Amino acid sequence: MRTIEGGLDAGDVRVGIVVSRFNDLITRQLLEGARDCLRRHGGNEERLVVVWVPGAFEIPLAAQRLARSGAVDAVVCLGAVIRGATAHFEHVAGQSAAGVARVALETGLPVTFGILTTDTTEQALERSGVKGGNKGADAMLAAIEMVHVLGAIEPVP
Repeated sequence: MRTIEGGLDAGDVRVGIVVSRFNDLITRQLLEGARDCLRRHGGNEERLVVVWVPGAFEIPLAAQRLARSGAVDAVVCLGAVIRGATAHFEHVAGQSAAGVARVALETGLPVTFGILTTDTTEQALERSGVKGGNKGADAMLAAIEMVHVLGAIEPVP
């Protein structure tokens, strides 16, 4: 049996981050968590590409363009969709998630989902590092690991 697991050394990994300006109090914290994670794992911020988009709905298109550019080995998607009084939340959250997944499958690159979908601003703040973990860091860590996992899988003859 052969087991494949990914490493967490970001030294040679080129990462792009697509981050939403909407709810930027939260998304800036997610971005900082992702950047910190990259640094902690030996990544070079000089090779980091950060793309700002208006909102979470726009993230998949920018992620797709970045993934297809050849400039990155992985794309981290960061945003915050907070439930309101209308169905808008379901549409934006669902389409953002589906779009991010589609970009990964279409491009073959790791494209990770660091888009918070919460009921309240307080929940979003908690998940962006104010009271503990940072989902931006989690999304970066997953991207680094997946670059190594995919690099270790040999093509089928």
